[in-house]
Amino acid sequence: MKNKIILIGLILILAFLAACGGSDNSLESIQDSGTVEVGFANESPYAYEEDGELKGAAVDIATAVFAELGVDNVEGKLSDFGELIPGVQAGQFDVVTAGMAINPERCENALFGEPEMVYGEGLVVEAGNPLSIESYEDIADNPDVTVVVMEGATEIEFLKSEGVDDDQIITASDIPATFSAIQAGRADATTGTEMTVREAFESADTEDLEIVENFEQPENIDGVPSYGAAAFSLENEELRDAYNEKLEELKEDGTVAELLEQNGFHPESNFVEAGSVTAEQVCQGEY
Repeated sequence: MKNKIILIGLILILAFLAACGGSDNSLESIQDSGTVEVGFANESPYAYEEDGELKGAAVDIATAVFAELGVDNVEGKLSDFGELIPGVQAGQFDVVTAGMAINPERCENALFGEPEMVYGEGLVVEAGNPLSIESYEDIADNPDVTVVVMEGATEIEFLKSEGVDDDQIITASDIPATFSAIQAGRADATTGTEMTVREAFESADTEDLEIVENFEQPENIDGVPSYGAAAFSLENEELRDAYNEKLEELKEDGTVAELLEQNGFHPESNFVEAGSVTAEQVCQGEY
């Protein structure tokens, strides 16, 4: 009876391991099958599903990279953001591509490819930027400047950490409402996550406002700016290295910048030149 119990236990353990990580995610296997399984979170414009089709900047970059590796079929697997890294570690995905920010904690649980994009905070001001606001410090240095921020947004604390006084900060219900505050003269600027602000600005289609393209990202706030990259299993260094090799080529020939622009990113301010910032440096907290 005891041996039978042990045998059943071993069978259950093996079954569990097979379910969690039994698939072959090696470079050779992926190339032989011609298919790569990609985990993504539904977050435009990074990676998202629309009419049953996988889209987004991170998806397009990964698709281009794998095409260079001889893998033409990219199968998307929608998952909650928090399940992406556990999923790639368990072998449910070959790679995660969601514009995921590299950070030291995540680096303990996944192998990150080299940065594919950089993003941080965005700033919108009155057209012509009459007060020459190009950073949070500019707001802090001019007590007459009022900045409107969406209620509950992390940018409120970001501004305070850069020295902006409470009296300079007002709030609004959403991003369009912050735009209206500037247009009505109740505020001089608004800020939020870069791509959120940019997409809202483009949707507003107004000549009253402008995006500050030369906005200086705050240097003293952890995680700003963020470097987005593909992530692989800790055991899949060969696939990560092959991916990086082709990614560098696509950066150098202009493909990555073009794909970023096609998805609403700025081809210069959101582009990370090959070798300028490495995943290792970001993992170590140097960026």
